[in-house]
Amino acid sequence: MKDLNYKNRYKKLLFLERLIHSYISKFKKAAPRFELGIKDLQSSALPLGHAADKKFIDPGNHSNSKESYSLLIICNGHGEDVIALELIKRFLITKKFRKIEVLPLVGKGYIFDSLKNKDFKKIGYLKSLPSGGFSNQNLISFILDLRAGMLHEIFKNWRITRSKSKEKYKILAIGDFLPLFFAWSSKCNYCFLGTPKSDHTWSSGPGWSMSDFYHRLKGSEWDPWEIFIMRSSRCKALFMRDEITAMNLNKKNINAMFLGNPMMDFIDSDFNYLVKKSTQKILLLIGSRYPEALNNFESFLSCIDQLDQRKKYIFLLPLTLNANLNQIENALMIHKFFKDKEKTFSLGEKSVWKKNNIFLLLGLGNFNAWVKIAEVCLSNAGTATEQSVGLGIPTLSLPGKGPQFTKSFAKRQQRLLGGSVQLCKTKKELINNLVILLHNKTARDEQVKVGMLRMGKSGASKEIVDYLNFNL
Repeated sequence: MKDLNYKNRYKKLLFLERLIHSYISKFKKAAPRFELGIKDLQSSALPLGHAADKKFIDPGNHSNSKESYSLLIICNGHGEDVIALELIKRFLITKKFRKIEVLPLVGKGYIFDSLKNKDFKKIGYLKSLPSGGFSNQNLISFILDLRAGMLHEIFKNWRITRSKSKEKYKILAIGDFLPLFFAWSSKCNYCFLGTPKSDHTWSSGPGWSMSDFYHRLKGSEWDPWEIFIMRSSRCKALFMRDEITAMNLNKKNINAMFLGNPMMDFIDSDFNYLVKKSTQKILLLIGSRYPEALNNFESFLSCIDQLDQRKKYIFLLPLTLNANLNQIENALMIHKFFKDKEKTFSLGEKSVWKKNNIFLLLGLGNFNAWVKIAEVCLSNAGTATEQSVGLGIPTLSLPGKGPQFTKSFAKRQQRLLGGSVQLCKTKKELINNLVILLHNKTARDEQVKVGMLRMGKSGASKEIVDYLNFNL
């Protein structure tokens, strides 16, 4: 009986051993596949970690993306609109958001009409104001804007922004206080790209004005109420236009980042015009807001009159699409230029105007092409001036009555760009400096080097969009 029990136990143990051996054999066969699966997971996880640090991989189609949101971009007009357009193009490619809307707070946002996409829409109550969006520059401009219904338009657009919290929207604000306030008051999660303010404006130069003391006291050009909004828990990312501004905000325990200056991203490099190097080429930037742009143009024409008419110069005037060509051409005729219908430079010009040996080329939307072939720039503009300097073009300015390009604005711009824009007090001073720069390449290179460094290189828009796709 004992032998029988032993044999039964032995058979059971033998069966169990064979069973275990069978499972072990199957496991060994599966092990390479299991190991390969682990390695696959590791190989996919390592680049993801790397991308989160460097490239911010787009998770638009990621399996963990449970909710789909729309994006509202609020921008402050002018240069901010151009930056917004570049970012929108990139967002549409990545398809992270269900739909994208843009709300321009200044002007009618004509630049966005060029973008045709079923997932994109321009919204809001759009109106051009007398000051062109610079009502904060002086009291007269502010009063004129009030009379034109500025507060009513702001309130209507604010109500649109407030409604977005109920519709699963996230917000990207571009500009200064007003778009930042709209984003904060919407109750949505938001990010902010602060393009117009830089701590270079008060930390460079003499710094004896009241505003310099004020900014030094704050430790930033951003005001206390703006910093308060930046601290909100709903503010998910802050991007500054340069490293010094981001660092000064970091000192206040605000997580501001610098991923580059997006102003340098929408200057195409596809233009390679062949122009005789012996011909002096000067870029004229008069601004985009009329009638101020026309006043700037007439001021520059008065300067051109003082040039040596025996020498050959080519002035390049790239006009914005909203320019009044009749007024521009009338100003040329008043200064005794005539339209030369037989002459062509093959630079994409709309018309050629001549006065003795001085040629002036009119173009519509030619800035990207012409900025590459100019040696010097005469400018009473904002964003375009900064772009010109970023590309290595030394610039001279002659402040006018405004409302934008006033003496205080020009001083701030000069310090922002480290002297790469030289403010001239008189027309004679501008001409003297122009002649020096045209005949001295060393002087041109020396004047513009700091500004080029501060403007940086292209690529910021991609970095910002990649970051937001991963984190917003």
